[in-house]
Amino acid sequence: MALLELENLVMAFGGFRAVDGVSLKVEPGTITGLIGPNGAGKTTLFNVIAGAYQPTAGRIRFDGEEITRLRTDERFHRGLVRTFQIPHEFPRLTVLENLMVVPPKQPGEQLWANWFTPGEVARTEAEVRQKAIDVLAFLELTHVMNERAGNLSGGQKKLLELGRTMMTNAKLVLLDEPAAGVNRTLLRKLEEKIQILNREWNYTFILIEHDMEMIEKLCDPVICMAEGKVLIEGDFATVRNDPRVLEAYLGETVHPEVEAAIAEIEELEIEEGNA
Repeated sequence: MALLELENLVMAFGGFRAVDGVSLKVEPGTITGLIGPNGAGKTTLFNVIAGAYQPTAGRIRFDGEEITRLRTDERFHRGLVRTFQIPHEFPRLTVLENLMVVPPKQPGEQLWANWFTPGEVARTEAEVRQKAIDVLAFLELTHVMNERAGNLSGGQKKLLELGRTMMTNAKLVLLDEPAAGVNRTLLRKLEEKIQILNREWNYTFILIEHDMEMIEKLCDPVICMAEGKVLIEGDFATVRNDPRVLEAYLGETVHPEVEAAIAEIEELEIEEGNA
């Protein structure tokens, strides 16, 4: 059974379909690459899968359950987690604290628990703290554990984003351009950690990326989108050499009205991401 299944998914903004009838399946234990030119609808598709947008039409099934109308937090609690192209760390909290705030339903979040069950609160906090320390060791970020997250480099923030997914019971992680703003040294480390999480921890990923070297190294299958539709799905070599993919990346200029609508949607997504 597919872990994620999209059926004729549509996301329209007025008369413009940013996602236009997308159907695809993601098998458990895979790293699926999602590529396409700017304005292809990739990030909008992520926003629909994660629950930031309610689709205009179509269905989403996750882990055998329809989640089309579930809220973002309800999907999170079912193990569907996403990262962002621009990292969303809590800049004034330490790196360790950024991880410790992630696990849901911690008893210390309830005022009464701190008064009536302080032992349980302390035990849970100790367990969460140790898990966060273990995650930082895995990511090789222990040396910045007590640094404010806002002071990290771009690559370190991307590793921290990945670490936050590890603090949950994630079944599917949506990675939005993890290579963006990352130097080559840290990028190789990020690739290594993703591979380990996939092969040894059985994480399933969908990866939006423009770095084709990263897509080739990590992803199978690869899905190419253009103008809100799926052009082709297959292994990297098949997708890269398909004439439709070459045309999508190198073809005619987008119609000005479509280009304006894409720019408006991208601006809205950035504003929502910074909210």
